[in-house]
Amino acid sequence: MTTPSVTLLGIGNVLWADEGFGVRAIEELNRRYQFGGNVSLIDGGTQGIYLLEHVQTAEILVVFDAVDYGLAPGTLKLVEGDDVPSFMGAKKMSLHQTGFQEVLAMAELTGSYPRALLLVGVQPEHLEDYGGSLRPVVRAQIEPAITAALNWLAQRGVNAEQRAEPLPDNDSLNPEALNLSAYETGRPDERLAYRGGDERVLRDENMQFDPKPVQFEGDKLSVNVDHRVKD
Repeated sequence: MTTPSVTLLGIGNVLWADEGFGVRAIEELNRRYQFGGNVSLIDGGTQGIYLLEHVQTAEILVVFDAVDYGLAPGTLKLVEGDDVPSFMGAKKMSLHQTGFQEVLAMAELTGSYPRALLLVGVQPEHLEDYGGSLRPVVRAQIEPAITAALNWLAQRGVNAEQRAEPLPDNDSLNPEALNLSAYETGRPDERLAYRGGDERVLRDENMQFDPKPVQFEGDKLSVNVDHRVKD
């Protein structure tokens, strides 16, 4: 029996309050648990199409995300298999969900689709708070979401080992300034924080803003989606 390739993926935007649930969940999972070499933990953020290769190489895929199920805030809901794309696109909260729905469609078209797929989604309470963090009712679902994912994985022969000590903030999937504890403790008082942008992020030398050029060739639109540096 071959060892399956497994990808655990957190997606969302940590700058928009509960929209960052998926990223915070994968951070906490990475901080407290370790897996075999066949398992990859990825902070997918809002990368959209750039996540295609990770989906194509995964035989087993778990996605953590904030999803508008139309339920009470903080509700945890698991969706499996063929139902996942419809839940990620039915009520779009942001562009990253549209992008990931397309990623799944492209993976299927190329014949490289996970044989087992789980969406661990939580209903957000508040999104319109730029620079804000998870609301308590959503944050409280990080632990149940991790437990649900680990149980689902264990049923498929993929087991995690709890770390003797959680990883420190400087050993994370994200730049240290974006880790949950640093992000919240370093955040200015709400009366002073400008919701149009967070200076700690905008001035962080570890953050790179790299918009891709768009070219028009006759009546065709060409977009560079290759993230590799070219000579």
